[in-house]
Amino acid sequence: MSGNQLTITTIKEIKNSMYELTDLNNINEEIEPLKILADRELKSIFGLSGMVYTPHIDAYNVVSVKKAAILRYLKNNKVIPFSNTEAVTEQLDLLHKKTKNRDIVEYKKCKYERRFTPLKLSKSGKVVRKWAKFWFKLDAEDKVNKEWETQVKEIWPEYFIIRAFDI
Repeated sequence: MSGNQLTITTIKEIKNSMYELTDLNNINEEIEPLKILADRELKSIFGLSGMVYTPHIDAYNVVSVKKAAILRYLKNNKVIPFSNTEAVTEQLDLLHKKTKNRDIVEYKKCKYERRFTPLKLSKSGKVVRKWAKFWFKLDAEDKVNKEWETQVKEIWPEYFIIRAFDI
């Protein structure tokens, strides 16, 4: 799959599906070897520029988005509970609606940093049409908590895949 193979049709199919816990187990088995291949591919292309063919990373991204959709469906239908990351993110969004990129706020004796990344680009790829908003938890040295970052990327993988079309 090339970089933009995560098509609108694929995303709509993923969003309109109904899932069970077995689907989550199956996707977890599918994603594990893809993650290893994608990480290896990422290391091999480090420092290269231009259009680089990344079939393993692309396949991993598609499966990650599908896993997130399964998790979202199961959580919305109360099959599994929402994570602490999702609960805190929702509270921070409600309390701090006007924060800017890299603003730091304190919530329940922990520091959180607001981040924005490009989510949707114009056809030319020069203008950001839509921004992804999320929070990173900071540790005692004001560095991003790696466990929190991993959870954010697992819950909202589509925030970390730049696309030039509407979702």
